Amino acid sequence: MLTKRGRLDFFRLRRSLFLSLSMAIKHEQAPSSSPTLSRTLGPVMLWGLGVGYVISGMYFGWNLGLAEGGTRGLAIATGFIILLYITFTFSYTELSCAIPKAGGVFDYATRGLSREWGFIAGMAQLIEFVFAPPAIAAAIGAYFHIFFPGIPVTAIAIMAYVVFTGLNILGVKTAAGFELIVTVLAVFELLLFAGICFPHFSAANLRQNDFPHGWKGVWAAVPFAIWFFLGLEGVANVAEETIRPQRNVLLGFGSALATLIILCVLVFLSSIGVAGWEAIVYPSPGADASDSPLPLALSRITGTGGLMYHLLITIGLMGLVASFHGIILAASRATFEFGRVKYIPEAFGKVHARFRTPVHALLVNMCIGIIALLTGRTGEIITISCFGALTLYILAMVTLLVLRKKEPALPRPFKVPFYPYFPVIALVIAGVALVAMITLNIRLSLIYFSLLVVSYLWFKYFTNRKDDAQSTIAV
Repeated sequence: MLTKRGRLDFFRLRRSLFLSLSMAIKHEQAPSSSPTLSRTLGPVMLWGLGVGYVISGMYFGWNLGLAEGGTRGLAIATGFIILLYITFTFSYTELSCAIPKAGGVFDYATRGLSREWGFIAGMAQLIEFVFAPPAIAAAIGAYFHIFFPGIPVTAIAIMAYVVFTGLNILGVKTAAGFELIVTVLAVFELLLFAGICFPHFSAANLRQNDFPHGWKGVWAAVPFAIWFFLGLEGVANVAEETIRPQRNVLLGFGSALATLIILCVLVFLSSIGVAGWEAIVYPSPGADASDSPLPLALSRITGTGGLMYHLLITIGLMGLVASFHGIILAASRATFEFGRVKYIPEAFGKVHARFRTPVHALLVNMCIGIIALLTGRTGEIITISCFGALTLYILAMVTLLVLRKKEPALPRPFKVPFYPYFPVIALVIAGVALVAMITLNIRLSLIYFSLLVVSYLWFKYFTNRKDDAQSTIAV
């Protein structure tokens, strides 16, 4: 028989359990006070995002590599980079299917390596995604300026930032649906461009001054070969918003990569084959290098006043818009993840209650992008973005190799074929490309690594200490 004290303890325990159960039920029924990203994306949307992130690289930027290496030099560099992206994409898909988080490589490296290496990988990803859009915005401004010469290029580019950041704020399904439409139009335009150019193709134009700087030109052309495919890995950053990510991320990645390789080969051959590489780099002898290779190639066939020329230029804007809009989306998810784990102010890791999108992350990325845009250095911005991409590729492949040994039981709905050859090949090519870029871009490499060092010091001496202090208080 229970004593008076025992009965009192029993009733207290029963009351405590009843209150706990009631609170749990109430919490389950109540709407979430902390909204999360919504799962709305399927494989077709992912294809649209994957191709859309990258397709602007077919429209501009890559031709600057011709000035460095000529036709043969850029072709060799592009061949290595295609091999890099084939091996990397399949390897990265394993990580994104096993760990479908918005932070992409940041989450993978944190789990596989350490918090410190995860932070560095995440910063490299941020630099890639935040510095790519300003270069694309400048190209959008240049294209629109053809039709509205009274409006400054920079003003058009800033307007593009405001409009497409706003569209991303409205919701991921709206943003991805728009991305799919403009991507389909951009792919159609590239196919039409190739169809117009190939009847005027001459193999002799490919051999014209095709290796002006030898093998040094090959290394110098690497960042512009990367620009053909830069941003494809952004598909992994929407895995948290994907329906059945373990299946659909693979379909989206694989179909996007195949599409992009075909388009890359078509654009490269058809544009240079019209009149040689110098015709799509320099508008006139002695002029500065142009960011508009496709219009230069078309002008040799249709002139600059024909209906077909203006039609193709207008549709061609869709390619720039697709990449600009898509990378803004991917960049915001990378910033959002940093805010969610409190490596940067926590506000950037919040999701808007109505739109279910990371509004603060989108806005801060827009501000940083506009500042970079105002420097007016498109080629240098592309190179810094490529430094971030190569660092991401290297750390991602190291993470994959480590996780295979560290967590062999981790559920992997997709496993990279030809393991360990694919990740090792991607790691070696990315490492060689990074060394080549450093040796040929000393000043820009110093700027890039300074950004990494300063941000790491912030993480090491402020974020880590704050986390340690909170742990001590909790204990």
